[in-house]
Amino acid sequence: MLSTLCGRDVRAPSNKRMITLDEQHLTDIRQHGERDYPFECCGLMLGRFENNGHKIVSETYPISNAREEEAKRNRFLIRPDELMRGEKYAREKGLDVVGFYHSHPDDRAMPSKYDLDHAWPTYSYVVVSVEKGHAIDLRSWEMEPDRSRFNPEEIESMV
Repeated sequence: MLSTLCGRDVRAPSNKRMITLDEQHLTDIRQHGERDYPFECCGLMLGRFENNGHKIVSETYPISNAREEEAKRNRFLIRPDELMRGEKYAREKGLDVVGFYHSHPDDRAMPSKYDLDHAWPTYSYVVVSVEKGHAIDLRSWEMEPDRSRFNPEEIESMV
């Protein structure tokens, strides 16, 4: 079964969902979460989709959280103009947006109901848990095609 994403055919993921990030990407995501604490940080993961649904991240692209007011500190919102800038930057480098990352201040590295309601299938969603200003856990998730739930995605780390 094939789906189309950005004009490309992307094979439906096998039972083993996987994303590859190098140690610097993981460090950058953790540090972004710590810097923006107690607010949620957010950013794009740029790279390529493999035919088996595996994603290879080449670069992280931090963006600002449009919801940094205190009442919404546990939510993130990417402004359309920032997303478009990130997509343009990716295209210029021959990359795709393969996923998104954000932090959960003082909460688990698991997608929330809000995340489920606002995510899109095919992409990876990395969530970093930041407790009292320190990143303590980081996990990746991929949404079911019917948008019913997130499934864990294995993170393969390159040195």
